[in-house]
Amino acid sequence: MSFLCCRASRIILATDGDPPGQALAEELARRIGKERCWRIRWPKKNEVDCFKDANEVLMYLGPSALREVIENAELYPIQGLFNFRDYFDEIDAYYHCVQGNELGVSTGWRALNDLYNVVPGELTIVTGVPNSGKSEWIDALLCNINESAGWTFALCSMENKVREHARKLLEKHLKKPFFNIRYGGSVERISVEELEQGKEWLNDTFHLIRCENDCLPSIKWVLDLAKAAVLRHGVRGLVIDPYNELDHQRPPNQALVLHLNKLWDCVKVEMTSNRRSYVSPSNPGPRTETEYVSQMLTKVKRFAQHHSCHVWFVAHPRQLHHWVGGPPNLYDISGSAHFINKCDNGIVIHRNRDPEAGPIDRVQVCVRKVRNKVIGTIGDAFLSYSRTTGEFSDIDDTAGRR
Repeated sequence: MSFLCCRASRIILATDGDPPGQALAEELARRIGKERCWRIRWPKKNEVDCFKDANEVLMYLGPSALREVIENAELYPIQGLFNFRDYFDEIDAYYHCVQGNELGVSTGWRALNDLYNVVPGELTIVTGVPNSGKSEWIDALLCNINESAGWTFALCSMENKVREHARKLLEKHLKKPFFNIRYGGSVERISVEELEQGKEWLNDTFHLIRCENDCLPSIKWVLDLAKAAVLRHGVRGLVIDPYNELDHQRPPNQALVLHLNKLWDCVKVEMTSNRRSYVSPSNPGPRTETEYVSQMLTKVKRFAQHHSCHVWFVAHPRQLHHWVGGPPNLYDISGSAHFINKCDNGIVIHRNRDPEAGPIDRVQVCVRKVRNKVIGTIGDAFLSYSRTTGEFSDIDDTAGRR
């Protein structure tokens, strides 16, 4: 038996179809090697039961039916190894746009329709120089998507007080200022009745992830709560704003690991000079910030894909020396080039600060990376920002895009 199995390139397991027979097939495949095994699916005897074995098929259906069953044996499944056939139903659903969001959900701005649309399960990195409107733009985007598609969101916004964030969201939703002084001017403010309606909308649309003690949250802590928000409230989007507030949150032993690895590198140099061969000690954590960022973004992407939840991750650029006023690029993000390497979409938000260069209410949305050509492409769009209500709007069809 073992000799035959060693020489055979294809082994068909035709065990009984009952649980003991299936267990036998699993054990045989484990010992022989699943990559060489095929298995039999016995035909149905009636609407509920299948034939038990080859003998029953031969007795009731005849030799030709048994031969056909054996010829149609299927590959024994191997965990983690698939055929495209296993995904044909999913591919068909994608082709026919069964879910309705396969081509992306519109941002609500015509200028961005051909550049960037939102797909569940992707990661969008948003950056820009300080005070350029990154968080404001994301808030406006969430309001638009909620209005058009009914999505709800989890917000981990570590730079906003709850009341200030509520004010910004309400102004965009109700299209009125929260106050009628200073920035509000003479525009009619949100009424008490509108405030009550707006509060209900806030409560139904957004779920807050906040660390109320004096500790900054780790990415694992944020993703665990985001998972709970998906399972409990069905949120379709997550905002983490900004990355820099999580930057120092690494495994507790990582500082020691980094120090020990540096010492080990020095020891290896000395050992090499003595022409000895040694094995490095195991490294339980990432050695550099680049490795840390890579592992962190992998966790974020896995969360997004597993829960079909779009993640917007705000990351500030590093200090720009000799900055002349133009928009930064994704490689300027503080921490690592992995931000552009690993994200699905990369966006830079930039606004004009020089009145002589153009309107100061004009915001430039620079789409710098789009992995999936179905939902957009690289390019720039221009929107108009209302300081009174925090709204972003299209300028016009001709000047709004280039």
